Amino acid sequence: MSRPCATVATANVPASSFVIETPASSALLEPTAMARRETDTDKVARFSVSLPQSLLDELDEMVARRGYQSRSQAVAALARDGLVEFASQLGTASVAGTISLVYDYRKKGLQARLAAIQHKYFILVVTSMHVHLEHHNYLEVLLVQGPASELRKLADELVTCRGVKNGRLNLTATAMPPLK
Repeated sequence: MSRPCATVATANVPASSFVIETPASSALLEPTAMARRETDTDKVARFSVSLPQSLLDELDEMVARRGYQSRSQAVAALARDGLVEFASQLGTASVAGTISLVYDYRKKGLQARLAAIQHKYFILVVTSMHVHLEHHNYLEVLLVQGPASELRKLADELVTCRGVKNGRLNLTATAMPPLK
């Protein structure tokens, strides 16, 4: 399913201002909007943004370097990132994400501890996989969904296990549909 692309209208608009079209159902300030999905029927809404020229220049550079098709597409991506951060601070919105761990599989009892923690939070863990890296290391990736505050607790418990060398929680803007 493709989503409508946001566009920028710049005709007769000063260089430091531009108009952004976004799906109308995207409520940027409502925490409950995090659970909403953009659909093919979302209407596009326009709003204006005024920026200092230097910030607009940086935005244009980012648009060009990352290959966005428009300023609107870039601003929509930045808004989604901001909403993920907002949801994780609130801790109540349901989001999806990954937890990545690097650990030495030879550490006595570590795999059992990691498995026990995942079983404790089984309702949040959708699936997991691990791959063998060099020098006795595993990379384990968990696909997770649930309230951001609970995902953070799960990630903290996993990352702080003795023997885990590196760990990171990466959240997305929306949750996956419930599993039935």
